[in-house]
Amino acid sequence: MSGFTLLDLLIVIFYLIGIAAAGIRLAGRQKSSHDYFLGAHNVPWWAVLFSIVATETSALTVISVPAVAYTGNLTFLQITFGYFLGRIIVALIFLPRYFYHQLETAYDFIGQRFGQGLRRAASLTFMLTRLLADGVRVFACAIPVAMIFRLLGLKSSPFAIYAASILIVSLVTLIYTYLGGLRAVIWTDALQLALYLSGAFLAIILISARLPQGIISALTFLRDHNKLRLFSSGMTLNWKEFLAEPYTFLVALVGGAFFSLASHGTDQLIVQRLLATKKLAASQKALIGSGLFIIFQFALFLFLGLGLFAFYQGRNPAELSLATADEVFIKFIVEEMPPGASGLIIAAILAAAMSTLASAINSLASSTFFDLGLKKIKKRADGATESLRLSRLFTLFWGIIIFISALFFAHLQLSSPEKRPAVIELGLGIASYTYGGLLGLFFLGLLMPQAGKKAAYTGFFTGLAALLFMVKGPLQALLPGEGISLAWPLYVVAGAYLVVLIGGLFSLARITNRKK
Repeated sequence: MSGFTLLDLLIVIFYLIGIAAAGIRLAGRQKSSHDYFLGAHNVPWWAVLFSIVATETSALTVISVPAVAYTGNLTFLQITFGYFLGRIIVALIFLPRYFYHQLETAYDFIGQRFGQGLRRAASLTFMLTRLLADGVRVFACAIPVAMIFRLLGLKSSPFAIYAASILIVSLVTLIYTYLGGLRAVIWTDALQLALYLSGAFLAIILISARLPQGIISALTFLRDHNKLRLFSSGMTLNWKEFLAEPYTFLVALVGGAFFSLASHGTDQLIVQRLLATKKLAASQKALIGSGLFIIFQFALFLFLGLGLFAFYQGRNPAELSLATADEVFIKFIVEEMPPGASGLIIAAILAAAMSTLASAINSLASSTFFDLGLKKIKKRADGATESLRLSRLFTLFWGIIIFISALFFAHLQLSSPEKRPAVIELGLGIASYTYGGLLGLFFLGLLMPQAGKKAAYTGFFTGLAALLFMVKGPLQALLPGEGISLAWPLYVVAGAYLVVLIGGLFSLARITNRKK
């Protein structure tokens, strides 16, 4: 096939309309902000499991993970073992505290432990992280929609096409998120998970059927090109190279575990789902189950990338007239798939993106409502009806703000193409910096009972600042000498360590001074 047919277009349109209608229908009726943001604490564990997986899977995952295998091998999968280990720790240590204290958000714990001021600071850090990272993700998910517009012959400026694409994706997602709240988000997440996994399976089947010399020859070809390598010890590297390489087993295991501790233990995006179950055991089951599921899912997308490598006989992106390896899967979808299949795969990519966007909007709104503690809002939100109205207003607000953030990244991408990698890496890299600070703050609260409010403030803000200057990146350029090149999974480890170290030393100094 070449191009994008009317059938493909109808499939995408049907998906967009159908997912909005399904979300509203499955959400049920909300009576209060607790219904709206916490699903009345009666969401089944398996639905929460699927929602967690769908939430952490964006369009970037569907497009970029195959590209990782296309340009590398299977060593990326090592990090998912760390993800699984981190979730077990969260389930056994973090979640019992959250349920015991009957928390409304992840940062409610910080408020109870260190005061409402630091709770707001942690919540604002989360909001900034989500605003930038999800602005990039919404921009990324608009790429296939913009591609459809171009294939249909729409003649307009590139920015106008991207703006229209971002508007469509944002508007459809906002409709069911605004009306249905967390329950709508969770149930549509489950549907979207099924869709994008079906799309991945369909793509693998079609690639396998189109391999030039069959599956056995393809496996031999992949083996000869070192594509089937799963583990890397990194023992041949010196210590600087070892710390800079993200896909050695030890770095991937430790870094992945810490990243998962932060993303699933301190990020409201995921914690909100875990608090929607009725009992602790159900929440633990959902979280640990999601760790197993994510290993399978990443393996699926990596094998998809290997299939593309075999199909294109190992040609590099430039030989395929592509700017980056991220475009390889899109190229196959548009040029090689039969009518109808392209539309289904594009819908699958949109499903992955919209599940993440819906979760981000709802979690940002819930954190704004519960964490910021504005007196006027608290007074006005005494009644259930009024609290629900305010909850929806915050949802609308964040939907618009993320839309603007996505437009900002689209403008930077299109107006300064030579800066494209830096823009994308900045937006996605924010989470790696802030996650470490948030995790360190939770460690102080959970593991160091002697740590007080001043120690937490000092550790959190000083640790974040120290990490930004220590790790090679935008701010490190202000300092003389070589920066420390850390693999991205270790940013969280370094950030958490700095916060705990600084906060712990501050507490120790205060205790010592009091004894004198």
